Amino acid sequence: MEHTRALFLDAIRCALRDEAVAWDHVAPDQLAQVLDLAKEHHVLPLIFEAVHSCPAISQTDPQLIAACRRATVQAVMAQTMKTEEFLELYQHLRDHGVKPLVVKGLICRSLYPKPDCRFSGDEDVLCGEEQFLDCHKAMIGFSMEPCSSRLDSYEVPYRKEDSALYIELHKTLFSQDSDVFNDCNRFFEDCFTRAVEIPIQGQQIWTTCPTDHMLYLIVHAFKHFLHSGFGIRQVCDMVLFAMRWGQDIDWRYVHDKCRSIRCDRFATALFRIGEKYLDFDPEKAHYPHFWNEEQADETPLLEDLLDGGIYGSSDRSRVHSSNMTLNAVSDDKKGKKAKRSILRTVFPSAKSIEGRFPYLRRKPYLLPVAWTCRIFGYAKESITDPDSGASEVIRTGSKRIELLRHYDIID
Repeated sequence: MEHTRALFLDAIRCALRDEAVAWDHVAPDQLAQVLDLAKEHHVLPLIFEAVHSCPAISQTDPQLIAACRRATVQAVMAQTMKTEEFLELYQHLRDHGVKPLVVKGLICRSLYPKPDCRFSGDEDVLCGEEQFLDCHKAMIGFSMEPCSSRLDSYEVPYRKEDSALYIELHKTLFSQDSDVFNDCNRFFEDCFTRAVEIPIQGQQIWTTCPTDHMLYLIVHAFKHFLHSGFGIRQVCDMVLFAMRWGQDIDWRYVHDKCRSIRCDRFATALFRIGEKYLDFDPEKAHYPHFWNEEQADETPLLEDLLDGGIYGSSDRSRVHSSNMTLNAVSDDKKGKKAKRSILRTVFPSAKSIEGRFPYLRRKPYLLPVAWTCRIFGYAKESITDPDSGASEVIRTGSKRIELLRHYDIID
């Protein structure tokens, strides 16, 4: 592994233990590269906390260090305020008779030694179809306004004026329109009856039970992996969650559900990354031996997630190639060959691109017009950014399809 990436992972490991790195001979340019990686993965506050006393700091570009220190302080302060405001919102929802379940964000953040160093862009709240209208009215009562007029979506985003608080209110955890992930909603059909209440910052928060939450963290990462990728932060969340709640997790159930959607080897590789680089302790987490004995080389997955940055958005070719990987999985489920995904990437269905071309909802017969716009868009991008042209998209997508085969996600 490249030395800079090894240093980056070591800094993450130390941050999860609330320790400083023990680097005596790190070159200033390597430290700068570690900080750049931290920005790409949205973990700069975690990394900076771990490296700020490193001897190389004094020899590194002072403007870069000052900028990182300033960004860290600002991010932590912003997260602190968002957390406080979210807790106020959550109490407001409970006072209005709804029992939404908080997933990921706040729950995962509470596991870190310094919670507000783990940045969250949004908070995910699951209310279900039955509670949605009551929850929506309560959100409006807290001055949260929907960012979209489409309240029929499986998730509805909300913002508050003059506030950084951003909420995604879920009716289901996964899109019901997705060929690939709609089936996953059945895993969580009874999650409200299995829900648990946990204390966070002096307040009782309803969330999914440890088994459901562990399964959701894995499948959510899997979803992003099939799109364009995900970053190291999600692996940290899973490692810390397993270490804290492992004794209450039905690991056999989680394994069986992962196997049913062919992400068991993917999950094995994630926990091996945790064990090898992030101090994941299988014994403490009650992680089962039968799962750890499965064959899964973690190295290709680790390289992919380090390349991709947060949610695989490090470059546009990865983002655009998501159509290829998703189509490959969809085709595989239907018994078709993954190679058809290249053609479907260039000429996708109206439904799959109506978000970018809203007129297709009303006038699907204009699909050829949308295809033409997309092709010209690729051509324009290839001029301004050679790494995001159509040929690079296909190259990236083909490489990531081979990664899906490596982890037995498709045949």
